[in-house]
Amino acid sequence: MKIKNIIFDFGGVLMDWDPRYFFKDYFKDDEKMEYFLENIAQDEWNIEQDRGRSLSEGTEIQVKKFPEWEKEIRAFYDNWTVMLKSDIPQNVEILRKLKDTDYQLFGLTNWSAETFPYALENYDFFQIFDGKIVVSGTEKLIKPDPEIWHVLLERYDIQASESIFIDDNPKNIEAAKSLGFNTIHVLPDTDLKQELVHLGVEF
Repeated sequence: MKIKNIIFDFGGVLMDWDPRYFFKDYFKDDEKMEYFLENIAQDEWNIEQDRGRSLSEGTEIQVKKFPEWEKEIRAFYDNWTVMLKSDIPQNVEILRKLKDTDYQLFGLTNWSAETFPYALENYDFFQIFDGKIVVSGTEKLIKPDPEIWHVLLERYDIQASESIFIDDNPKNIEAAKSLGFNTIHVLPDTDLKQELVHLGVEF
């Protein structure tokens, strides 16, 4: 089957986001920082904001649970932009090269509907997608729930078998594979261009 569509996850693929970029200076104590990120402001909590819960509601829920960490919990979303350190230049360069090809380019991201507009406004490469981006916080669905891929397929009338899905999360890769997508699991040392060429993409 000929590849027609290339679908990018954003965090870990095109954007370098990590709460440690803010909290390292905040705590000046790696052990305390890791405790906070593993037990107080953990992924499971942040994911609910990516699923569509408001940042303020998520913050209040956690403050109620961990009142002794109130200051740190409130600092999380107040300083979210510091956690979005930069783009991942080598992968963004590949995206820019794909812009001049016949492939359709899409985004499928787990991202809060409240924070995503900041990235959209501050990183010009998002314009390459021409609005063809499915954001979990807007849809109230989150990867690896297969439903969010169905939103993408139906909204843009594309076929999984004609598409490559790129993500850094192994659970998302497995879910996409089970739906019939060709996949690329991005790791820090992945040569994205080489992986795309391997799947038949021509630059």
